[in-house]
Amino acid sequence: MSVDASAWLVVIDPQHVFADPASPWGSPFFDDAMERIQRLAATHRDRVLVTRWVPTADRATSWGAYFQAWPFADKPETDPLFALVPAAGGLTSRPTIDRPSFGKFSPELLAVTGHAPRLVLCGVSTDCCVISTALAAADAGAYVTVVTDACAGSTQANHDAAVQVMSLYEPQITLTDTAALVG
Repeated sequence: MSVDASAWLVVIDPQHVFADPASPWGSPFFDDAMERIQRLAATHRDRVLVTRWVPTADRATSWGAYFQAWPFADKPETDPLFALVPAAGGLTSRPTIDRPSFGKFSPELLAVTGHAPRLVLCGVSTDCCVISTALAAADAGAYVTVVTDACAGSTQANHDAAVQVMSLYEPQITLTDTAALVG
């Protein structure tokens, strides 16, 4: 497998909240995934999108209960916790796609990638935002490749479980690793 010239690399949520080991959402695998993400971005050049999870303001929905369970994250989207990590700064010249949802497959993403895009997904966390994006994209008819070693889960067991679930969606979701795409 090699990089499809028509594919878009979607780097999901490379933010401090997921990178910081002191954060309740910090992934111990973030730094390793970020190194691979940088390699992938170099091969996709101008076809890279970076997303950012931002808290929703609508507490009347189930997000209200969510923020009660995770009060540390109940902050404005401008809080440094939600900023991109420095290593994500040079991945693309395109604007960041900010979404108040786990899944990043959205009208904003489709406005750039077009209908039924080919997406290569990586980022954090495998067991939340990556799987939410992959399943929604596949369900909508996108061609999805998940680069599993360029994803960081909350734990190894949770990462493995999410990868297992996504493997059930072949051929709409294909799993691969960085070396298979870029050597």
